[in-house]
Amino acid sequence: MTRLFNDPAAFADEALEGFTAAHRRWVRPVTGGVVRATRTPAGQVAVVIGGGSGHYPAFSGLVGRGLAHGAAVGNVFASPSAQQIRSVARAAHGGAGVLLMYGNYAGDVLHFGQAAERLAADGIDARTFAVADDMASAGPDESAERRGIAGDLPVFKAAAAAAEQGLALDDVVRVAERAGARTRSFGIAFSGCTLPGADHPLFTVPEARMAVGLGIHGEPGIGEEPLPTADEAARLLVDTLLQELPEDVPGPRGQRAAVVLNGLGSVKYEELFVVYRKVAALLGEAGVEIVDPEVGELVTSFDMAGLSLTLTWLDEELEELWRAPADTPAFRKGTLDAPVPDAGEPSAEEDADPAVPPASEDSRHAAATVLAALEAVAATVDTHVEELGRIDAVAGDGDHGIGMRRGSTAACGAAADAHARGAGAGTVLARAADAWADRAGGTSGALWGAILRSLGTALGDREAPDADRVAAGVTEASAAVRRLGGAEVGDKTMVDVLVPFAETLAAAVADGQVLTDAWDLAATSATEAAAATAALLPRKGRARPHAEKSLGTPDAGAHSLALITRAVHGVLIRRPHEDHPHDHH
Repeated sequence: MTRLFNDPAAFADEALEGFTAAHRRWVRPVTGGVVRATRTPAGQVAVVIGGGSGHYPAFSGLVGRGLAHGAAVGNVFASPSAQQIRSVARAAHGGAGVLLMYGNYAGDVLHFGQAAERLAADGIDARTFAVADDMASAGPDESAERRGIAGDLPVFKAAAAAAEQGLALDDVVRVAERAGARTRSFGIAFSGCTLPGADHPLFTVPEARMAVGLGIHGEPGIGEEPLPTADEAARLLVDTLLQELPEDVPGPRGQRAAVVLNGLGSVKYEELFVVYRKVAALLGEAGVEIVDPEVGELVTSFDMAGLSLTLTWLDEELEELWRAPADTPAFRKGTLDAPVPDAGEPSAEEDADPAVPPASEDSRHAAATVLAALEAVAATVDTHVEELGRIDAVAGDGDHGIGMRRGSTAACGAAADAHARGAGAGTVLARAADAWADRAGGTSGALWGAILRSLGTALGDREAPDADRVAAGVTEASAAVRRLGGAEVGDKTMVDVLVPFAETLAAAVADGQVLTDAWDLAATSATEAAAATAALLPRKGRARPHAEKSLGTPDAGAHSLALITRAVHGVLIRRPHEDHPHDHH
């Protein structure tokens, strides 16, 4: 378990603060993460990597010459927000564009994609690439759905070394794509990890058993087998990886491969070496020539007892890039001259706090109700945070409650600040949306940011909100979440609740019902829809590889949304009706 922490909610920030204090030779802190201590040379593509905390040395430990130019660092097991990524990328940008790289998880895909759009609006050419190397998480016919695990390292390394050579952004992307297509990983675990402040691991493995095909966020394996000897573990890993070769590799014999045997947190180096001696022998028997192997902790999962094997099948270009020198806090290869750190002047990526736009008296009055609703949301999440975590841990990674609490608390703070400065309802919701997405990270952070922003756009700052505007905002929020997350009704996500809630609300308002009564009907439909997700198999997100385990348990995101809709109804009832002057159209 994680024993040394202060406030669990501050763990990621404090870990990053300590990391930068210990490694000033290589990195300097910027808003959202770290960048190299030396500026990106003018005209060099910047490779910015990132993901949640809890995986050290990924991601911050891989920043330095020959590897990443910057790393955006999210909360524990939660993707960094689009704003964090944009901030790091702007600080790392050397004038030749940015390649954003990350593991293939829904939250990372959403936030890095949004960051690329914002960078483009800033005039910075930005591309994205998701590493998808975990064979256990999807079959070869669905390889684009695979998770990114320890294969992050060789793929990041290839792209970054290509950037260091001075290749243009299109070529750096091409290298990333080729390295990704030629990288496969597979892992096993003997116990799950325990998050800071938690009193139990995210999953357990029975005595004398091992989980096969695990993720790096506490996702349980896809199966269990008897506890192996070190040699048996090596054979399982090697045999699995040799079963699926890249399309242009006819067979293992005569091929050259970068090999990474990765410890996930609690397997000691000596144990890894015992396994690696057999890995090397088995690959040798198969005719594979190993190039510059790496054995150690490279992409971890707190204190998970487990290990994974990664093979990147090399061609001439990829081998040159894999062998290229690198100098970072946690990964070094070859030799480079000592860097000369910059003086540490303030970074240009900081954005001034934008002024609050003018608002009508009616909208400012409605903003008080919006703030009360957000406070009720935060209180409801806080009450149910452990329950939401337990539900999420059945087939996911167990952090839904933590992420929702971070997001709703931040949204409340931002909304209160905007309200105190005279903002209207639309701006209060927009500020809350940005804060929720920024602080929560992860998929739910991006989706809740979209929900609040859609509502804010519909309400605006000029007119008093009426039932029609609220219903229109909820309808647009439903559409925005489906656009952003790609889920539809039946996929066992929050969409299964959001769609019937929006449709019921819109129909009731169209029938002439006042907002409080229409919302009551819609919240009831939301509660029923959330309960019904227990019978569904997940088709999206981290629960997808463990679909059967979630049968009988509702989706955590659907359940939290239903709780929130009911809490907001309580606010609509309690607030005086003059807060809703146009309830009756």
